[in-house]
Amino acid sequence: MMNIHRRVAVAATAFVVALPVRAAAIRPRIYRVCNGSTTTCPRGTRYTSITAAVQRIQQLRPRPGREHWILVWPGVYHEKEMDGAGVLITTPNVHIRGMDRNLVIIDGSNGTAASPCPSDAALQDTSGREGIEVLKVDGTSIDNLTVCNYLDGPNGEGNEIWWNGGDGSGLIGMGTYNGSYLTATSTFFGGDDQSMGQYGIFVSNAKGPGTISYSYASNMADSSFYVGACPDCNATLDHVHAQNSPLGYSGTNSGGHLTIQNSEWDGNMVGILPNSLNNDDAPPPQSGLCPDGMGSCMFIQNNHVHDNNNPNVPCSGITCEAPVGTGIEISGGSYDTITGNLVENQGAWGIATHDFPDTETPPPVSNCQGGVGEGSTCLFIAMGNLVTDNTLANNGFFMNPTNGDLVNQSSSTPRNCFSGNMDAAGLTSEPPMIETVDGPPCDQPGVGSATAAGELACDAGLTPCPPGSSYPTRSQVALLPLTHQDPMPDPCAGVPRNRWCPYVGPHS
Repeated sequence: MMNIHRRVAVAATAFVVALPVRAAAIRPRIYRVCNGSTTTCPRGTRYTSITAAVQRIQQLRPRPGREHWILVWPGVYHEKEMDGAGVLITTPNVHIRGMDRNLVIIDGSNGTAASPCPSDAALQDTSGREGIEVLKVDGTSIDNLTVCNYLDGPNGEGNEIWWNGGDGSGLIGMGTYNGSYLTATSTFFGGDDQSMGQYGIFVSNAKGPGTISYSYASNMADSSFYVGACPDCNATLDHVHAQNSPLGYSGTNSGGHLTIQNSEWDGNMVGILPNSLNNDDAPPPQSGLCPDGMGSCMFIQNNHVHDNNNPNVPCSGITCEAPVGTGIEISGGSYDTITGNLVENQGAWGIATHDFPDTETPPPVSNCQGGVGEGSTCLFIAMGNLVTDNTLANNGFFMNPTNGDLVNQSSSTPRNCFSGNMDAAGLTSEPPMIETVDGPPCDQPGVGSATAAGELACDAGLTPCPPGSSYPTRSQVALLPLTHQDPMPDPCAGVPRNRWCPYVGPHS
C-alpha cells in the first residue's frame, strides 16, 4: 500500500502539471541615446548615436513580439552610417522617441551642433540619403523629434521620414505604423535638377492601420505629406500642418479607408491633392471607394486650407506642374468625400475636380489600371467625388475665366457631385450654378466645363494660356526657416519604465 505522504506528493505534482503553462512575458528593451552635442548626457546613457542602437537591435536574436524603445536625449545627430539612410529600421516593433521635438534634431547636413540644419551649400551632403527609413516592417513608431536636410542624390531619394513598404513594387509590404509630433524640413534647395529634399513625411505601400498626427513639414520639392500606393490605406492624417511645398498633401493611387482631417495647409502651390498616375506607385487609380464597393471611405474633412498661392517653392518633375492657387484638387481621382472644410484665399480655385491625361512612360508594374488607354496616354477620369458642406471665402481673385470657389471639368458618370457648400459673398463656380447642374442626384452624368480644362492646363504651364489669362510663375525659390513646434506633452507617455522617465531634462 502506497504511503499516504507519498500519495499526497504525487497528487500535488499532478495538480501542478495540469495547470496551464504561462508564457514568459517578453520584456521590452530600452536603448538610451545621447551624444553630448548640446547638453550633458544623463546617467543611463549607453549609445552615442541612434544608428548604434539600431545596429544593436539588429544583432539580437529575433523574438516575436519584443518591443524596442530608442530614447533620444536632446542633441544634434548627424546620422549617416547606414546604407542609403541616416537611420534604417529593418526590425519590427522599433519605437524611436525624442525627449523634446525641437531639441532632438537629426540633421543630414555636414554642419555643426551649434547651427543645425544650415542653408549654406558648402555644408550639405549631396550624396543622397533618407533621414529615417522604416523598410518593410510592422509595428514601428517615430515621435517627438526633428529631421532636416536629407537630400536626394545618387545614393538616396531625400525623404526626411519614410515608412517604405516596398516602393515601386506595386505590392503592399507594411502594416501598422505611427508618427506623432514630428518636424520634417530642408533649409537647402540646390536648384532645378540639383540636390533637394523631396518628401517630408512619406508613407508608401502600407496597409496600416497607420496614423500621422501633430506633425509639421515644409520646403519639400514634392510634398510635405504623402500617403500613396495603397488601394486600401487604413491611414489617418490628423492635426498636421504643411507649408511651402508644391503639394501640401499628395496621395498617388491611394484610397480606401483614408482620412485627412483637422489640419492646416497653406503657403503651398496646392494644398491637398489626391491623384491618379500610371507610375511606380501602382496600382492606379486613386479611388476612395470602400473595398466592398459600397460608397466612399476616403474623407478630406474639417481642414483649414488657405493661401496656397505660392509658386516660389522647391519643385521637381511633375510637381512643378501643380496649378498654383488651388486649395483642394482631385486629379483623376474618384469617390473621395470632401466635407466640412474651410477653404479660403485661393487665387485660382477653392476646390477643383478634373480628369488627368497621364503621358509618362509607365514602368512594367503599372498598366493604366482604372484608366483609359489612348496611344501613349492613360486618361484617368475624376468621377463620383462628393463635395459637400464646405465653407469657402475669397477664392478666385486671380480673376481668370473659371476661377472661383468650385470648379468641375469632368463630365463623368457618376458625376462629381456638389451640394451644401457656402460662401457668404455668394458661391462662385464653373460651370455656373454648379450645385444645380452637377448636384444631386449624384449618380447622373456630369456636366463639367470644357473651359476649365484649358485654364487648368494653362495654370500648370502645360499649354499656352488663353488670351486674358495669367497665373503666378516662379521667380526665385524662398525657403522657410526651421521654427519651434509644439512638443509632445509627456515624452514618457507609453514608454516602459526606465531611468529617463519621468523626463526632467532640457525643454524647448
